[in-house]
Amino acid sequence: MAGRRHDRVVLDALEAMEPEAFAGDVWRVAARDRDPLRGSTAEGRWSPAGEFEVLYTSLERDGALTEIGYRLSLEPVWPSQVQHQVHRIGARMERSLRFPDVASLAPLGVEPSRYSSFDYGPTQAIAAAAQFLGFESLTVPSARSPALHLVVFLDAILDGRALTVLETEDVDWDAWRRKRR
Repeated sequence: MAGRRHDRVVLDALEAMEPEAFAGDVWRVAARDRDPLRGSTAEGRWSPAGEFEVLYTSLERDGALTEIGYRLSLEPVWPSQVQHQVHRIGARMERSLRFPDVASLAPLGVEPSRYSSFDYGPTQAIAAAAQFLGFESLTVPSARSPALHLVVFLDAILDGRALTVLETEDVDWDAWRRKRR
């Protein structure tokens, strides 16, 4: 969104952080017919609606499954015809910021007790400031599992080889749900 006003405290704090490189495998669950490297511009915890494209991934396979499984569990009845695939993706980022736990986000305005709620304002402000400052990604805690997630700002990636799909398999949601009981 042109003309977005960023929180100066958040901008200053992010500018003071030393960017890290990230290289490793991440996991993403996507609908079977969706390109796994296509991000979202919809409103989410780390994506202000319509401002930039974000690719949500997890550093753990179960972390990716848990995020989508949680969303599916919000439906009145579990969708029986839903078909997803889990993708292992090789990721290489040069300019990433790491927040290893919810407490590390508190100085930037995130209320730890509300992190798992749908109050996305503080995290969206962090993401918008990081994207504005040219960071490629954020490593952040999951609100649904012990996993860390890599949130990628797709417009900041200049290297077309920064994300590579390495492996894809169908998700068996019934088996996943049985294991979680």
